[in-house]
Amino acid sequence: MSAVTTTEAAVRVAAAKDAPQVRRRRRLSPGRRLPAARLAGPVLLLALWAAASAAGQLDPAAIPAPWTVVRTGAHLWTDGTLPTDILTSLQRAATGFVIGLVAGVVLALASGLSRTGEALIDGTVNLNRAIPTLGLIPLFILWLGIGETFKVAIIAIVVYIPIYLNTHAALSGIDHRFVELAEVQGLSRFAFVRQIVVPGALPGFFVGLRLGVTGSWLGLVVLEQINATSGLGYMMFQAQNYGQSDVILVGLVVYGVFGLVSDSAVRLVERRVLSWRRTLSS
Repeated sequence: MSAVTTTEAAVRVAAAKDAPQVRRRRRLSPGRRLPAARLAGPVLLLALWAAASAAGQLDPAAIPAPWTVVRTGAHLWTDGTLPTDILTSLQRAATGFVIGLVAGVVLALASGLSRTGEALIDGTVNLNRAIPTLGLIPLFILWLGIGETFKVAIIAIVVYIPIYLNTHAALSGIDHRFVELAEVQGLSRFAFVRQIVVPGALPGFFVGLRLGVTGSWLGLVVLEQINATSGLGYMMFQAQNYGQSDVILVGLVVYGVFGLVSDSAVRLVERRVLSWRRTLSS
């Protein structure tokens, strides 16, 4: 009886060795998306700021406490200063952004879909990119005056360059086999643009759009401190003259909120429009 049992055990061990080993698959993706994960960093920064202020580690004259900034912001809102400045800044940023968006897309399509357009446009845009945009301010003041026009023009330049570069790069990266397939299928020019060009260019376009949105706010900070009579940048410039660091921080917080909200809105639209893609982030 023991010999039979020993033989059966040996057979089982041999069978186990011959059986294919099932390896446990390692999970390499980042994992499931956490809700409101992008707010974790700002919330942590705010908590550290509040803790350092409460512990007396920060000079109140240089970096006021968060609750001081909130009180100052509430006061500026109730007396009507902050709403007026916010509305003015939004109008400037929106006008420049729309002009830059249209210009970037049109130039990218003209350059990406035509060799003649690429010869005429791409080198000029890259030359413009090599010149610091804010360095054009003195020249634009001479051309357009010191009013609103030159501010909108500078913002438009800041916006159109990243939109053009990323959209043009996406167009240039479309696989040529898709073009050959469209030619074999006899697609019209409009159908080719709608079915091949637009889906291929959208990922790069959204990258440029996010950079353009951020760039519009960055340019606005500088431009509103040049002969302006309203706007968040003007409010911060006046606060600098009077040593009001809390007012400066109110302006920075508003700029940061606008930048974060606009970037999140572009990300949301991107996920909706490009829901057909299976990427690492999704």
